[in-house]
Parts: sequence; structure tokens; C-alpha cells
Amino acid sequence: MAIDYRWAEGHNERLPALATDLVRREVAVIAVGGSTPGALAAKSVTDTIPVVFLVGTDPVKIGLVQSLAHPGGNITGITILNVELLAKGLEFAHDLMPPGTKIAVLVNPSNLLQAATERGIIQGATRVLGARPLVLDASSPGEIEAAFGTLVSERAGVLVVSGEVFFLTQRARLIELAAQHAIPTIYAYREYTAAGGLMSYGGSLTDMYRQVGNYTGRILKGEKAADLPVQQVTKVELAINLKTARALGLDVPPTFLARADEVIE
Repeated sequence: MAIDYRWAEGHNERLPALATDLVRREVAVIAVGGSTPGALAAKSVTDTIPVVFLVGTDPVKIGLVQSLAHPGGNITGITILNVELLAKGLEFAHDLMPPGTKIAVLVNPSNLLQAATERGIIQGATRVLGARPLVLDASSPGEIEAAFGTLVSERAGVLVVSGEVFFLTQRARLIELAAQHAIPTIYAYREYTAAGGLMSYGGSLTDMYRQVGNYTGRILKGEKAADLPVQQVTKVELAINLKTARALGLDVPPTFLARADEVIE
């Protein structure tokens, strides 16, 4: 077996061409990891080659599959709690900081469907919390730098980063900028916290990709994508980096520590 990799380097507009190239090569299956635009691109260029996706949005709502139990066609995959957890991240930000703190949220506008859903969640969650939101857009490294400039000028006291996959690829720079500007930041995956981020709340990427690999293997062995129901990963973990908290001069409440699945010293 040969594995042929393609990566858009965070440029979602490249995805249709990359998917088309894989179809031309007549691959046996296309596995799309962690990208709603990537899954939609693969679906748009083939109705015969099986596609296995990993997305953080409702695959029925965005038209990837007919239903979770009976996906139909040539596509199936794994869904994770992603945009749904953004409200919890905002709640953590609200509880962690003094009352009246402005909460900034970083989203990727090039992922149109996910960003639209996230904006609605931000509006609803901050209204319930009585918090002041500042939504920042970034879909390139330069725009991330600019977003932090806006965050500082607008005097936001805490940042919540969307679980969109582009930000995961930029985690080293995000963590560096958060430290440079002394901004407590809440992320979507443990990988951020392990690398020095303050706090994360989300599922295990290792488990998610293992399930994608499992479905891909089953298809390679002869099963049909239409017969494999979309799997939903619902387990989430809270990780806190106390070393980063101390560097920020932040006193993490005992209630947070008690709820944490992992505390990094």
C-alpha cells in the first residue's frame, strides 16, 4: 500500500485542486483529516472513490451525508465536538477572569460554514454570560499577527481560539504571541497546552485520527462507505498548564483544577 499525502498549508482555496489531483491518480480511498472544506472539496470531485472525513461540524447540516446512521453515497467519517465546545471555552474565559473582562475569540473566515456557526455561538454564549465579545478573523500567519495587535489595542483580557484546523497548524506562533502579550488563552486541543498554552478543552486528536484510520482500513478491505455509519466522538478533556498560569500571574481557581483531566506542572 502507498499513502499519497496532500496538504493545503492552511489555504482552503487550494483544496479542490488537490482533491481533483487525487481523483486523477485513481486512489482507492481519500481520507480527509480535520477539515470541513477539505471534506466538501473531496465530495465535490468524486461520487465513486470512497471518502472518509473528520469534521467538527454537523455533516448532515452541511450536506456531506444523508444521515448519520445511513450516510449513503461514497462518503462517511467521524464527527467531533468542536464548534459546540466554543461556548464552554467562552464560559471558562468568563469564569477565569475578573467581571467585565472583554473576551476575544479567534476564528478562521475562510472556513465559511464553521465560522458562520461559530459567530452564532459566540453571540448566544456571550449574551447569556453578560460578556463583551471581540471576534477576530485570521486565515493566514500575517492575519494572526494583526489579530493580536487588535486584541491588545481593544484591551481584551482573555482569548479563546477556535478549534478550526488552521489554528492547530499555527499553534507554536499562537502560544508565542499569547505569552508575548501576556494574554490568557483557551484552546481546543491538548496539543496546545502540552506545547505551553494555558488551557484546552476538547477531544483527543490521537483517538479521532485512529478512528479515521480504522474506517479507511475497513474500506480498503472491501466494506462500503455507505454501510459505515458516521461515528460521533463525544469524549472531551480539560487540560491546564500551571507553569504557564504562573508565568501569566494567573491564579487558577481550585474548582478548575478539580475538574481538569490533566494538570501540567
